[in-house]
Amino acid sequence: MKAVILAAGEGLRCRPLTLTRSKVMLPVADRPILEHVIRSLEQNNIKDILLIVGYEKERIMNYFKDGVDFGVNIKYVEQKTQLGTAHAIEQARTELAGEYEFLALNGDNFIEPKVISDLIKSKRGDVTILAVKTEHVSGYGVIKAEGHKVLEIIENPVSEVSHLVNTGIYYFSSRIFDFIGGTPLSPKGEYAITDTLQKMIENGIEVSMATTRSWWLDAVYAWDLLKLNSVTLGKVDRKVESIVVEDGAHIKGNVSIGKNTIIRSGCYVVGPVMIGDNCDIGPNAVILPSTSIGNNVYVGSFTNIRNSIIMNDVRIGSHGYISDSIIGSNCHIDPYFITETETNLNIILNDELHHAGKLGTVVGDDTDVGHRVLIKAGIMVSINCRIGSGAIVDKALHRGTLVL
Repeated sequence: MKAVILAAGEGLRCRPLTLTRSKVMLPVADRPILEHVIRSLEQNNIKDILLIVGYEKERIMNYFKDGVDFGVNIKYVEQKTQLGTAHAIEQARTELAGEYEFLALNGDNFIEPKVISDLIKSKRGDVTILAVKTEHVSGYGVIKAEGHKVLEIIENPVSEVSHLVNTGIYYFSSRIFDFIGGTPLSPKGEYAITDTLQKMIENGIEVSMATTRSWWLDAVYAWDLLKLNSVTLGKVDRKVESIVVEDGAHIKGNVSIGKNTIIRSGCYVVGPVMIGDNCDIGPNAVILPSTSIGNNVYVGSFTNIRNSIIMNDVRIGSHGYISDSIIGSNCHIDPYFITETETNLNIILNDELHHAGKLGTVVGDDTDVGHRVLIKAGIMVSINCRIGSGAIVDKALHRGTLVL
């Protein structure tokens, strides 16, 4: 069986992190979300993968190449204009010619291998939708079903209909292509696969449903990555490559450390934590649970990092405090940098009000931060910003902002 992974979208709600990469390339436990999806397919012996790419496609193609390093065979099809999920799957028609069945799934949702096996074991007919039960259904497509038979798929229901949420993971027979062409244009100006399936239901074709209790997590907003990161780190086995741990450093719990990394004297690292290759940590730095640090990262002495994501090629000076935050790639942060953290935050993003459970800050790529800078809780800093020494940042910073 082949798999079609939708990886063409930007992920507008994950800005500023997606200004320089697509959402599928956002890191969770030091690996792109898409890599976790591909490895889950590979562990279910699904090795022929078709990636539908579009926005920032070069990053995806340069990272995964032909898939051989991941134990799979990857081909690429470009969706030149992102016109929705049905349109994306339609792009796979030629490559899937002669194939009777395939899986279709999103590349920006974290899934365990068992999620795939649960669908494969329960597939039936021409279409099977994989669903999960969840308390909060806002923002998702909700499934109204009778046993295994799907009666209706309702996007963003205004009243409580069901607690079965569509994961966006499907088993399809080739018959799906007979209906995709007639998918109506949604109010958002997209051709949604859920509208295709609703049309099939209305034409008397049975659409089935399977459920899973395994991990399926969606990062709707940038701060959701922190939860994904925490869950994923809890499942990563301890791994220590060729590293240097100086006398007096303490490493406790489930900690994975990449090759050529130095953990200097006096450091205190408590897992679950993942630290990448070619890093220099400390001396006397503190790395606390649910933190992932990418490759080529320097963390200065007496800096404390907890429940955060530090991407590749970041330099963090001494005496800093970073909590519940995401620092993008290629950032340079001088000493005494502090992020405030609050719970139950209201954040304005794209002129809309959103709720974040707990957050410090999100800093976009290629940003330089001077000495003794404080960023208030929930403040989003875009890419290519320059923040001068002694600044208190209490308002969102747009791309290229200079703060003196």
